[in-house]
Amino acid sequence: MLFIPADAEDATQEILIKVITHLGTFKGESRFDTWVYRIASNHLMTMRKYRAERWELTFEKTEHMIEEASHDNGAFIEAEQNLIIEETRISCVHFMLLCLKREHRLAVILGEICKVNSIEGAKIMGVTPATFRQRLSRGRKQLLHYMAKDCGLVNPANPCRCKTLAAFHVKKRHIDPRKLLFVTHPCRARRKDDAENLLKELNDIERAAAIIRNHPDYAAPEIFVKSMKNLIDSSTFQLLR
Repeated sequence: MLFIPADAEDATQEILIKVITHLGTFKGESRFDTWVYRIASNHLMTMRKYRAERWELTFEKTEHMIEEASHDNGAFIEAEQNLIIEETRISCVHFMLLCLKREHRLAVILGEICKVNSIEGAKIMGVTPATFRQRLSRGRKQLLHYMAKDCGLVNPANPCRCKTLAAFHVKKRHIDPRKLLFVTHPCRARRKDDAENLLKELNDIERAAAIIRNHPDYAAPEIFVKSMKNLIDSSTFQLLR
C-alpha cells in the first residue's frame, strides 16, 4: 500500500497500537484476524497522503516512462547487476499498485495477494461482498490490461524489460545502488526464477496475476499459511509438485 518500507513500518506500529488499545471492543462477531485487518484497512484508507502517493502515479505516466527508457542508450553498467534488476522488478509491482485508487489497491492486495474471499474482504473493508468484488474486479482489470500491453514478463513482445528499466532508474537516480529498498530488506522477495518458471505454465492473463502474487513475502496471515501448507501437501496440483 505504501511503497516505502519505512512508511510501511511506521503504519504497522500505528495499527498495532490501535489494535492493542481497542482490544476491549472486540466482541467476537468475526474472526480475530478479520477484526485486526479491519482496523488496518480503516487506517490505510483514511490516513493522510503518504510520500509515495504524492508522486501521483498513473498507468499513463508509467507507460511514458517505459517509452523513455526504451529509447535511452546511456545505461549505467551497474544496472546490469542482478540485485538492481530484482529491485526494479519489485519496485515495478509497487508502482503498478500505486496507480490504483486506494480502495481498488487494497481490494487487489487482499483478493489477489492475500487471497481472502469476498465475504472476508467485505468485512475487512467495511463494505458489502458485492462492492468488494466490484473493487477487486476494477483493480484487477486495470492491472492486467496494463501488464498484458506493456510488461515483457507477461508477453515477450512487449517493450518493458527489467534490465532496461533498471539502467534507466539508476541513471535517473530513482534507484540508488548503495541504498536498495527491497532486495536487502529483511522481508525478502521470492527468487526471480520462481516467477519465471511459473510464467512458462500460465497463459497471458494468468501470467499477469501470477506476477502480482509473486510480490515480496511479507508476513502472511496464519490461516493463509496453513491453507497453503495443506494445498502443497495434498499434491493435487502438478504446478506445486
